[in-house]
Amino acid sequence: MDLAVLLSPAELFGISALILNFIAYRQESANRYRVVSALALAALSIHFAIIGALAGSIVTGMAVIRNIIALRWQGPIVLWGFVLLNVVLAAYEFSIGTELLPLLAAYTSSIIFSVGSIRLNDPEQIRRWFIVAESLGLAYAIMVGSIEGIIFNLFNLGSIILKLLQNRRNQTLS
Repeated sequence: MDLAVLLSPAELFGISALILNFIAYRQESANRYRVVSALALAALSIHFAIIGALAGSIVTGMAVIRNIIALRWQGPIVLWGFVLLNVVLAAYEFSIGTELLPLLAAYTSSIIFSVGSIRLNDPEQIRRWFIVAESLGLAYAIMVGSIEGIIFNLFNLGSIILKLLQNRRNQTLS
């Protein structure tokens, strides 16, 4: 039996996001990270849209655009534009009755990812900040009941931590 028959579209997009994001965190340059991460985030955005998790779908969709823009422009106008967009969209979602706690987790994570993707160019710094953002993403995935999102974030946290430990070990050996 074909594996695609056994998995729902939401699961297929969630698994694709997981694989792509693992690859993203293994990149040695910030721009390579941004490109591969944008692909992973697009898959995750579709996953969240399919399961009806609006905030997750919006912030990951916004992250695709943010990562592509950050390949070329990383100035304060771009950064503050994304921060403002996060605040406006979170306020809108709150005004239509979305629960506050999931909103705070999703949009705070998105703001951290925005700052890291736009202002930081050192992969090590990006990874350290993204531990916090991924933890908030994990909390969001738990709150909305996304199994793939939970696995996605746990896997990403593990990948980031392992890469940081690997780099520390390599620095100690050299």
